[in-house]
Order: sequence, then structure tokens, then C-alpha cells
Amino acid sequence: MMIGGREVSRSLTIPTWVEHFPALKAITDPTWLAVANTARTIKIPAHTYIFHDGEPCKQYLLVFAGSVNVQKVTEDGHEITLYHIQPGHSCELTTACLLGDSCYHAEAITTTAVEAVTIEKQAFMRALNDSTDFRNFIFSAIDSGMNELATLVEEVAFGPMEQRIAQHLLDSSLLSNLIKTTHYDLAVELGTAREVVSRLLKKFERQGWVKLHRGKVEIIEKSRLSMMLKHHVP
Repeated sequence: MMIGGREVSRSLTIPTWVEHFPALKAITDPTWLAVANTARTIKIPAHTYIFHDGEPCKQYLLVFAGSVNVQKVTEDGHEITLYHIQPGHSCELTTACLLGDSCYHAEAITTTAVEAVTIEKQAFMRALNDSTDFRNFIFSAIDSGMNELATLVEEVAFGPMEQRIAQHLLDSSLLSNLIKTTHYDLAVELGTAREVVSRLLKKFERQGWVKLHRGKVEIIEKSRLSMMLKHHVP
């Protein structure tokens, strides 16, 4: 049988979950297909921990519906979001832990109901060792994750908090100007104190750019928030 211009054993099939991951769908070598067929599809409710800081990593994770928040919590209780695992993506931290045979250095919690697949560590390593295309997929995902983390470090170290909040609000308002979020959620996302977020949001409200509701932020003047990103407004 020919798939993608390659000969594939008739005994190996492409599992339906791969449809959510175009880069993986293009991989047709027997080792990867055998491993893909061992994957387990799971459903996880919202606000459920997938892994905790310090736990051993035992399986590879790919999300095809919902969103997962990967965050770091310090000993004194401060939190910062490292990244979100969105549909069609893997968890870079899980990948790094599998490759390094190490424990997790952060925690992951679902922000919505999630559908995902998991591949056991032994099967993952077999695909990594024997499938060149899967190995390239993994390295590409790691490269993308490292770039995101580098951007996060740059923003935390050098970005004015007013501009970071403005950017986050604009990014979150693509579908609706009414954003469901709390001051605490924003603080965790941006790696700052809730009091700082509250103070700056109230400043935005006084200027007429947003309107604050219980558990929600309504965007009133997108143009002014966008202008702040170009020219800092004191």
C-alpha cells in the first residue's frame, strides 16, 4: 500500500487521532505507525492536574482538543505561566523530561476539558530512535518551545507590565471584547502580583480603555491599548 509516496505495510494503519497533527500524519514509516497505534486516547476534565513539579515523566503527551496551562510555582507561592499546550501541539517540558530521563520541573493543569493522546515512554523512545521523521518532529517542537520560553524571559525581564497586560488583553480579545478572566489569572499568566494587575487594570478603566466586571474584563478602546504597545503611555 502506498501512502504519501511510500510503501507501508497493510498490517499498519494510521490511527484517527493523527488527523489532528498534520506533521505526524505525514510520517508513514513502520516504526512510527506501530508506536502511533499504541497511543491511548484520554479525556481530562477542566481544572485537573496532569502532572506536578517533581513527578517522574512516564509518557508523551499530545493535545488535540482543549487547553493546558504549564506553570511554575515558587516556594513562596508565586506563579508564572510558562506556556499553554493548545490543540495540535505537544508538551515541550514532557519531551525534555523524557529525553533527559528526569522529573518534571513545573506543573500542568487543564484550563478547559481536554482530549489528548499519550504514548508510553518506552514506545516514545523506540520511535525517536528508529524513525527519522518522528525525531525531526520532536526536535522541531523543542526548538519552537525554546523560542517561546526565550521570548517569555525577555518579556519578564525587560517588558513594562502595562504593555504586557495590554498585549495580553488584545491577544485574548480576538473573538470577543468581553474576556473571561480574573486579576489573579492575569497575574499568574504574566508572572506578577495580583495587586499590580489590579492597579494597572483600574488605571486602564479610569482612562476609558476597559471596563472591569466580576471575573471579566471588557475591552472598550482597542486602539488605545494598541497605541500603548508602540508608545508607552505614562
